[in-house]
Amino acid sequence: MGHPWEHAVIDISSFVLALGVGNIAFAVLMAGYMRGAAASPGLRLWMWARLGIGLCQLLGWCRPMLDLPALHGVEGAAWVLAVSLEVAAYCIFFGFARWRRILLPVSALALAIVLAAGSAGASVEYLTTLVAGCVALFAAAMAWILLRPRRRASLLQRIIGVNDAVFAVAVALWAASGLRAGLPLEPRAAQEAAYLAGYLLMIVNGFGFLLLCKERDDAEMARLATTDSLTGLPNRHAFLERAEQARQAALRQRQPLALAMLDIDHFKQINDRFGHATGDEALMVFARTVHGSLRAHETVGRLGGEEFAVVLPGTGLAGALTAAERLRQAVRAAAVITSGTPYTMTVSIGVVVLDPNETLGMALARADHALYAAKSGGRDRVEAAMPQQRRA
Repeated sequence: MGHPWEHAVIDISSFVLALGVGNIAFAVLMAGYMRGAAASPGLRLWMWARLGIGLCQLLGWCRPMLDLPALHGVEGAAWVLAVSLEVAAYCIFFGFARWRRILLPVSALALAIVLAAGSAGASVEYLTTLVAGCVALFAAAMAWILLRPRRRASLLQRIIGVNDAVFAVAVALWAASGLRAGLPLEPRAAQEAAYLAGYLLMIVNGFGFLLLCKERDDAEMARLATTDSLTGLPNRHAFLERAEQARQAALRQRQPLALAMLDIDHFKQINDRFGHATGDEALMVFARTVHGSLRAHETVGRLGGEEFAVVLPGTGLAGALTAAERLRQAVRAAAVITSGTPYTMTVSIGVVVLDPNETLGMALARADHALYAAKSGGRDRVEAAMPQQRRA
């Protein structure tokens, strides 16, 4: 009776062909996606990596029919290059700054070893084991990038990372079985397990990386829709939405809520005297200064031009006036670099504490009246709005 593993579970040759065609198809799909989106370098590298892996698999499928010994080393070197590109794509996509210092020497060493083995006439079995070990190493690196513990990962990212880890283990077992490392798993079984894991990798990583790109694009679109492009603060729409959420929370919790309207004094003179570039610099310095002076649960937003607003949850009138005075002094201490001497900004601030019966719009209108009073009173000052019930 023959050994149970003599009957193949899968047709390896057909499986390799399917993997090659599938990976090339994913590369084409990604190329189509990039035509309608601003493609990042990581995305482009990933496409070339998938294409390279697919071509390697087609070359592996053709090799027995061509019977050219020189192809053995070429195929192995192509595998090292392709999986190196995929690791590089993940490094770029997730913002690794120094990935070249590690990946390039490791890839060059692996490539040199494979090429040397091929040139020395190593057997197909030995070259396969060697390349499988390199692929397992690179797959483990990708799993680490996606699953590293010190960084929060999305569910999609964790799914792709676990899949990479499973593939790395399967290919490592295949490489170890080729070395007769005393494993209970037969080489044929290990090979089939590795190819099944590779098929899962193709599906999950193919769609997964595409979805990761879309997830990032959607997040960037949401950020652009809610962020002022110059200062990086919430724009008018986003600020009003957060302020309304804070108002609702204050009502539920029966806590006070204060608002402040801020306007840079004589901002038009900055533009006229120093130019619009300096005016933009003044707005950025002002935004950084105000944001840096606030507590974590307080929010500042740019309403338009040189007008900003701050929402102060859990703050009564006395606390709001103290916070506004702190902001005023911080702005005065911040210098704007011009072509000549540094320019000192000042700010006028109107403060209001919301009444439980008024809307956010009504409170902002009262704060705006207080801001106007600060401007009329000489600027570079803080004024509090009259309580709602005292207004005619």
